Amino acid sequence: MTVRPSGRPRTAASRVTVPWVRTRLRTAPGAAAALALLVAVTAFLAAALPLALDRYDERGMRRALETAGPTRTTVQFQTSDADVYLSDGPWEERLTREAVEGPYAKLLALPGRALPLDREQSSAGVRTTRSLKTPDAYLSQPDGLPPVFHLVAQGGVAGHSRLAEGRLPKAPGDPGRAVSALEAAVTAETAKALNIRVGSVVHFPRAEGDPLAVRVTGVVVPREPDGAYWSALPGLDKPNLMVTQGPVPSQYWSGTLLLAPDAGPTLLSVPGAPARYWTLAPDLAALQGRDLERLTSAVASLEGGPLLERATTAVSPHLDVTTDLDAVLGEYDGLWSAVGPLVAVAAFGTGTVAALVLCMAGGLAAERRRAELTLLRARGASLRGLAGRLLAETAVVAVPAAALGLLAARLAVGTGRPVQSAVAAGAVALIALAALPLRAVAVHRAVGVHTGREDVVRARPSKRRLVTEVTLLVVAAGAVLTLRTRGTSAEGDPTGDELVSLAPVLVAVIAALLLVRLYPLPLRGLARPARRMRGVVGPLSLARAGRAGGSTVLPLLALLTALTTAAFGGSVLAGVADARERASVFAVGADARVDDLGPRQTGVEERVRRAPGVEDVTPVKVSYTALAGNVRVSLAGVEPDSYAELSGRMDGGAFDADTLRASGKDAVPALGSPALAERLGEDPFPVIMEDGDSFTARIVAVRTWTPALGADDFLVVDGSALRAGLEPPTGLLVTGDHADAVALKKAAGGNAQVRLRSAVIDATVESPLQTGAERVYAAAVAAGAAYAALSLLLTLLRAAPERAALLARLRTMGLTRAQGRRLLILESLPQALLAAVGGVLTAWAAIRLLSPGIDLTTVAVSTGAPAAGHALLRADRLSLLVPALAVVALTVGAAAAQAWWTGRRGAVRELRAGDAR
Repeated sequence: MTVRPSGRPRTAASRVTVPWVRTRLRTAPGAAAALALLVAVTAFLAAALPLALDRYDERGMRRALETAGPTRTTVQFQTSDADVYLSDGPWEERLTREAVEGPYAKLLALPGRALPLDREQSSAGVRTTRSLKTPDAYLSQPDGLPPVFHLVAQGGVAGHSRLAEGRLPKAPGDPGRAVSALEAAVTAETAKALNIRVGSVVHFPRAEGDPLAVRVTGVVVPREPDGAYWSALPGLDKPNLMVTQGPVPSQYWSGTLLLAPDAGPTLLSVPGAPARYWTLAPDLAALQGRDLERLTSAVASLEGGPLLERATTAVSPHLDVTTDLDAVLGEYDGLWSAVGPLVAVAAFGTGTVAALVLCMAGGLAAERRRAELTLLRARGASLRGLAGRLLAETAVVAVPAAALGLLAARLAVGTGRPVQSAVAAGAVALIALAALPLRAVAVHRAVGVHTGREDVVRARPSKRRLVTEVTLLVVAAGAVLTLRTRGTSAEGDPTGDELVSLAPVLVAVIAALLLVRLYPLPLRGLARPARRMRGVVGPLSLARAGRAGGSTVLPLLALLTALTTAAFGGSVLAGVADARERASVFAVGADARVDDLGPRQTGVEERVRRAPGVEDVTPVKVSYTALAGNVRVSLAGVEPDSYAELSGRMDGGAFDADTLRASGKDAVPALGSPALAERLGEDPFPVIMEDGDSFTARIVAVRTWTPALGADDFLVVDGSALRAGLEPPTGLLVTGDHADAVALKKAAGGNAQVRLRSAVIDATVESPLQTGAERVYAAAVAAGAAYAALSLLLTLLRAAPERAALLARLRTMGLTRAQGRRLLILESLPQALLAAVGGVLTAWAAIRLLSPGIDLTTVAVSTGAPAAGHALLRADRLSLLVPALAVVALTVGAAAAQAWWTGRRGAVRELRAGDAR
């Protein structure tokens, strides 16, 4: 038998141990489930953010490359004239198929993983770098000018096209300069535009001898006409209509004749400066936004670095490289540099609120178990052992919940960089694990049974707290000053400076600490007058509010940070929506616009006016080639009254109708753009219309924008000053919130073009990165509001047992249910009003302080949208007031619900002797 140190034998009963974790989970399953749910949801949000950003980044990069097109995104290598003419051997050998395909494989392998290439869409061959004129009269000649062609011997035509007619061309038996005839194919669009058929012969004059005859043997249809194989070289898949330079522009066609891949040496027979070329098409599906730095470095190396040196070694020392891929990547980098810092502000704000709520949950658990932990300390439990047990019981709940949230984020949002999402979920689990043990250690450092009162009114902040508050104030002031001076993005860091991204949170932190210091002052001032009030509810509620405890800082900090984050995010969303509205107004000029009305269409205005959803119609007569003095301008003739009303309604370019009304005697008054007014001055000037009409005008008012002509150089005059008046109008500006494009098109008839402002709003966004940033802010607003409500509920739950006991005791003294309800509501109102008013003022101050450094234009509209000025961040009233009023309403509702529920339960349970409250 084993003898214990006490000398007593160990019995079976003495060997029985009670497992701590299992006992605690069985004792409070509801609290464990609530903590698991909170950790799982928070971990899901934290893990989903980097995954969502990766997805938006990937889609944004792909959209940017697709929008740019193969002409800008491909990397094109081409030999110069010196490659052929300075060759020691025969010139024909430099243009053979072997000379093209030999280096092709080396060039494809050159970038490696740094720049993934699409081998299917990449191409190589020989082509003429100078266009060749043809005198054949049967070819299409729009303005009497003969078309020009490029001769291209590119490999892979058979695999990238479908033969519609004839056959593919063949190379001559002995390709070289002495060849007199060639075979070629054309695309279907080239054949249609230039009047080419199978069997047509195109002649190209040569310096010596007969012209080179190129017979068309087949017509092909590209399988992927938008792919890099057909779109990288201009005019390969379809001809281009070119315009000559000079006082009288003329049009002519520029097309391509597709030769056999072995026919490269024959191009030396025409003066087209033949050259070998290799087009490397990037694999859009393999390019990721997170690899932007690596892609930029690879492109720079191809343009003028080690990769270019290796390319010249593999091909020829006379090798040129051209690409706009670096510019496309730079444009996208600029977009991400503008969007990333704004997303970081939302992420830091919501993340801070979530962390505070997790800490509040731990504090609530520690407060509920204060008596238990105090007893354990009194019986000899060490701080390390106590913290270890609390950590173990929390880990059993928090770690699986965080893992579940991470898994849900991966399944819901999709794949991305797993490390960042795992780190985010791990941080949530770590905060949840540390909150309860740290709070317990801080409260139970000293062994004791009774703690003194922690009234806010009697609390005296320590010097250590003063130093901490001053430090936070200095940090917050530095962050705000940095953001105001240089904006949200740090140089070279598209995600922004973390300190600057925390600026709204730091402003909320300082406001919370300041309000906690000021909160006792009105309570002290009202305590003495409240004693003279009749009744018990008022003085008692005020006294109870003053005894809320010194732990008010964390709940107030959580509420202020949540309200600031919600208001900040709501103001961002409102600013984005306002910028898009303004951009749509600048693009359309009204709720809807009908253009390109024919000169013989009559009654169009009345038919459009009767269309569904139309409230008013303003006719305009626009000329884009009017001559004002010696300046070519855009001119609009309008009806002064209706146009002035429209300009005022569109909130831009408003003017007095009498200012524009023509008298018929003096010079015609006109509205002008600033640049035109500066050029023409205030003196009268002649105006000559394209139909020969002329009159004298004078600029009487200057506007930066007008509905009929946008923001370009413009003149707006009274339509009655025109020779034919406003009949027939060239366009109609329609007002009406529910205008129907189909109905307007039907009413206008002919070839009229209809544009709706609502449709333009959707077109102002060009990148998924912009929509992604907007969705992140919407999620931040929703999460901030939810965490604000949760922090408020946690605060109320912390005081719920004490309030229930108070009501039970007071009911034994004659307190009615209505008085009990008023007591709880009035007791909760001071802190709720403090949080609501403080939240509104803090959010307003944060937005006012940070707005000069935040430009929403890049997030709101596309780069090609009409310029509507910079969209700066402004405080949105709804975003400020709605969350604050919701806090007050939730507080009152929760207090009333608690009073009602306590009244239904009765007072026996709350009045049991020995219950710890």
